[in-house]
Amino acid sequence: MKKELTILELFAGVGGFRIGLEKANKNYYKTMWSNQWEPSRKAQDAFNCYDNHFPESENLNEDISTISDERFANINADMIVGGFPCQDYSVARSLSGGMGIQGKKGVLFWEIIRATKIIQPTFLLLENVDRLLKSPASQRGRDFAIMLAAFNDLGYSVEWRVINAAEYGLAQKRRRVFIFVYKNNSDFANKAQNYSDEEIIYNDGLFARGFPIENQPYKNRFVSDIISEDIVSVSDNFSSSIFNTGVMRNGKFTSIETLPVSEKPIPLKDILQPESEVDDKYYLNEDDILKFKTLRSAKKIQRISADGHMYTFSEGSMSETDDIDKPGRTMLTSEGSKNRSTHLIKIDEKYRILTPLECEALNGFPSNWTANMPDRMRYFCMGNALVTGVIERIGKQLYDMNCE
Repeated sequence: MKKELTILELFAGVGGFRIGLEKANKNYYKTMWSNQWEPSRKAQDAFNCYDNHFPESENLNEDISTISDERFANINADMIVGGFPCQDYSVARSLSGGMGIQGKKGVLFWEIIRATKIIQPTFLLLENVDRLLKSPASQRGRDFAIMLAAFNDLGYSVEWRVINAAEYGLAQKRRRVFIFVYKNNSDFANKAQNYSDEEIIYNDGLFARGFPIENQPYKNRFVSDIISEDIVSVSDNFSSSIFNTGVMRNGKFTSIETLPVSEKPIPLKDILQPESEVDDKYYLNEDDILKFKTLRSAKKIQRISADGHMYTFSEGSMSETDDIDKPGRTMLTSEGSKNRSTHLIKIDEKYRILTPLECEALNGFPSNWTANMPDRMRYFCMGNALVTGVIERIGKQLYDMNCE
């Protein structure tokens, strides 16, 4: 076993992967390179935050598509990590015929594939919204199947699991799909050959060991199928189901809808600051309270679409305030604004939103991690970030499995 894993962090944000892995084992996980670029923004707040906390690594602030193959070739990373945007992954044959497949311009997953092909890391750990497994609506599962086919083509196997952080003892009901990719000629892959797909899913895989599940499919949702070696064929014709848990090896995948063995979550009240430390600007006046009550109430509104079609926009009601005895809801990038998705709490008969420090705590970041940026961007960055406790747990499990 290597004494350390060198890491390239792509789409790095403010460093959630790095924080989680270093919490798991700072001596083992060594992030040596990163890239963070926020398109269409003059102020690169997330990059500045990352670079300020981790000046010892080589931190790039570039559009990933402009990073040359030669530069990637000089990065000797054992693992690539990152949370990438959910986009349209469909592909077609290139018109020239000599370039193989051609994805839509600007789809950043193909930059991960380019980096993987050049760097040849042993592992990748990726994160995305859980709807990736069911997109697009017109051909459910196609996008993720294309990803599986792409990694299969490069000689990698894949495990995946949708994890709700609150179901495993953390403070936020944040559901994300985590994708663990490993090279077929690695020691890790050789050990995995001792287990069937079902054994990996239920007991012996990375996610099964770190995030226990019930030992049977939910509603008998189970599928085993073959991924075509022709990625364009997958893009055009994929028609199988992909559930919240699965494994793909050598072009064959098994996917099962599973249920977690849930743990007691951290309630919202445990991450709140003392009210004496909360600035007055986070409290609501009477007009704000009325605005939030309207936003969180049930409504039916007649609207007209861009093409002139009239339709009824409907929303169900929400509770007037968030229950502080329960974990927080999923944070969005609009957190902190006058928006129905913003957390609203009531303490001592006073209404307020969460502070940036409390949002950092919901994601398991150190206090004041994003302090050197405006509040609006602090909320935005935390709405984009992952729950670092999930990464910490994955990191501990990967270390233990590599030590076996």
